[in-house]
Amino acid sequence: MSLDIDTVRTISVLARLRVPPEELPALARELSGILDWVEQLAAVDTSGIAPMASVADVSQPQRVDAVTDGNCAAAILANAPGRIDDYFTVPKVVE
Repeated sequence: MSLDIDTVRTISVLARLRVPPEELPALARELSGILDWVEQLAAVDTSGIAPMASVADVSQPQRVDAVTDGNCAAAILANAPGRIDDYFTVPKVVE
């Protein structure tokens, strides 16, 4: 696919890029080369290939999805500037 200078100028305006007029022909050649490469990739038959997120077939260790209190309330409240029992105290902001 070949892009002309007017199309590249339109793309640069849509992308909010300031491209000097003397750089438009070189940019048009580069973008045309990228689109040609994408067309080559589209021609490859991938019908028997499963989609994957990584080249290596590994999975991350999973933890049990359970709600807990963290068992560290005392450590968290130790950093509080003010507290009453097991609660933070904050200045009143609404009358």
